[in-house]
Amino acid sequence: MSGATLASLNSAVKRFGRITALDGLNLSVGRGELLALLGPNGAGKSTAINILLGLQRPDAGHAELFGMDPQEINARRRIGIMMQEVGLSPSLKPRELIRQVTNYYHSPYEVDAVIKRLSLESLAERRYGVLSGGQKRQVQLGMAICGRPELLFLDEPSVGMDVNARAALWQVIRDLVREGCSVVLTTHYLEEAEALADRVAVLDHGKLVASGTVDEIRSYVTRKTVLCKTSLATDVIRAWPEVEQLQHASGRLQIITRDAEAVLRRLLNGDAQVRDIEVLRAGLAEAFAEITSSGNGNGQEKAR
Repeated sequence: MSGATLASLNSAVKRFGRITALDGLNLSVGRGELLALLGPNGAGKSTAINILLGLQRPDAGHAELFGMDPQEINARRRIGIMMQEVGLSPSLKPRELIRQVTNYYHSPYEVDAVIKRLSLESLAERRYGVLSGGQKRQVQLGMAICGRPELLFLDEPSVGMDVNARAALWQVIRDLVREGCSVVLTTHYLEEAEALADRVAVLDHGKLVASGTVDEIRSYVTRKTVLCKTSLATDVIRAWPEVEQLQHASGRLQIITRDAEAVLRRLLNGDAQVRDIEVLRAGLAEAFAEITSSGNGNGQEKAR
């Protein structure tokens, strides 16, 4: 963790009838970090966020926001929120929406500064209701950051955005973190978490099942992919005990293995002309799939 704890859940339990949404969850957000909170649908992510925001109370355990009850107004005025489901007046303009939110905070950014930061100049005087989905998300981000938050909650922030808008959003988020704003990010775009997160927390069945840096989460998957061009027969390579899967991809042989070094030695010994060799480790998406696959979501934390 980068610094002091800004928000935390301590042995939090939350039930909805027979469903246990959180099952003794311990989770913390440090100053100066971007925490990506991941998990399959129903893992407890939304419930965890709602409790940190003071929108719900845990049935057991407790939550803190800046060392206070999350429902304390002085705690809430230090955060910004961009939720996935938002209902805003379609007749208001982005400039008006952002100005409304600034009135809630003691020392907000200037409205024009927020508009410039998010490149909203061409949208600022249009009716919110006529904007595209991606443009609305940009306006919602402006509303989330205009209060100069110390801790920013972003729930699926890039939904509906095209590639260029998403890249611009990522840069704004990076700049905010560099300036000292901490961020809790929930997203189904695992490449977004991989690109932005300092730390990843994976929930499953209301429990924390993995936590660590992106590299630490990736390391949970020991398989690697060896790509190469070789004159060795496919059947020969497939018979090597280290090879788990073998296929052709983009003109190269793709070998899946848990012992890349042994495979490389066999390749070099068997074919002195082997070329275009590349070794790829598992990505965050593959690690996430393995961590949350059936039988792994047992509440035992996999990485730290």
